[in-house]
Amino acid sequence: MAGKVLILMGSKSDAEVMGEASRILAALGVPCTTTVASAHRSPGRTQKLAREAEGQGYSVIIAGAGAAAHLAGVVAAETVLPVIGVPLASSPLSGLDSLLSTAQMPGGVPVATMAVGKAGAQNAAYLAAQILALSDPRLRKTLAERRRQMAEAVDAAAEDVR
Repeated sequence: MAGKVLILMGSKSDAEVMGEASRILAALGVPCTTTVASAHRSPGRTQKLAREAEGQGYSVIIAGAGAAAHLAGVVAAETVLPVIGVPLASSPLSGLDSLLSTAQMPGGVPVATMAVGKAGAQNAAYLAAQILALSDPRLRKTLAERRRQMAEAVDAAAEDVR
């Protein structure tokens, strides 16, 4: 196995959406750990998790947060591991604020930004797996098979609507 993924979320209330990432990683055989760390309410905890992630064998970090959504950016500032941000729709702005604050990072501190919500959490897991698959042929094969299955499902759906 090429590595494992650390999944951070800004609040316990984000668990339903961010659970999509851990579910997909588990199905792909990618080990992951999920925990809560808030960029605003627990900045010391967040910095510690980000700084220690590589030493604990993590290769990619997924960070999901809503509202001001600074979690992914704070994490990216503390590590050179790839950070994938998942904006969550937990404010009156329905995720637009989260999307913009996750995507608008200064040059040199990148955050790969996914879609808002469940699709974003799912794609964060797939992107993390693709990053790990660069050095894991077994995982690359698993991902290719998953894509083939998706294509077959679309073909079957097309037949069903004829």
